[in-house]
Amino acid sequence: MPKDPVILALLDELYAAGQANDANEDDRAKKMLNLEPATARFMSMLIQLGKRRSILEIGTSNGYSTIWLAAAAQAHGGTVVSVDRDPAKHLLADENLRRAGLRHMVTLNHGDATHIVAELPGPFDCVFFDADRRSAPAQLSALLPKLSPDALLLHDNALSHPDEIAAYLAMVERLPDFNHVIVPVGKGLSVAYRAG
Repeated sequence: MPKDPVILALLDELYAAGQANDANEDDRAKKMLNLEPATARFMSMLIQLGKRRSILEIGTSNGYSTIWLAAAAQAHGGTVVSVDRDPAKHLLADENLRRAGLRHMVTLNHGDATHIVAELPGPFDCVFFDADRRSAPAQLSALLPKLSPDALLLHDNALSHPDEIAAYLAMVERLPDFNHVIVPVGKGLSVAYRAG
């Protein structure tokens, strides 16, 4: 979990702004749909405990979760690659990461995540899926050869939108050597882990 009071204050600000935006916005594409703070804290702990150093995030939004990921990876010299299709959110995330002092740790990619992940070299020791839930299986298929032997897969909304991520959950359950559990934190976090 971030210790820097400036980063913690910024995270509180971004979460509150995201909640206010989403309450007044009918267009789903314009919602921030930020991670629940409890889920963000839990993921931060997993990344720090596992000493994750090469993290891929699919779904940047305003950078709220990206800041959590980057702050957690910072202790072990890690980096984050994050992908979002929305150009306005891409710019917002860039600004917020600069405010957090973490922009140097994050590579921001703008465009269709399924196409982008197919081109990324990897390897990744942690992947966080939090965007177009129905595209996650195709993205995971492209990423499987690019995962490190010791790999952590995370997907939000496992309890809030189980139908939308059912194909992903079924795919993860079939992966050899991965243990999978759904943690009832926030909107439900799917956690799959393969020991190297």
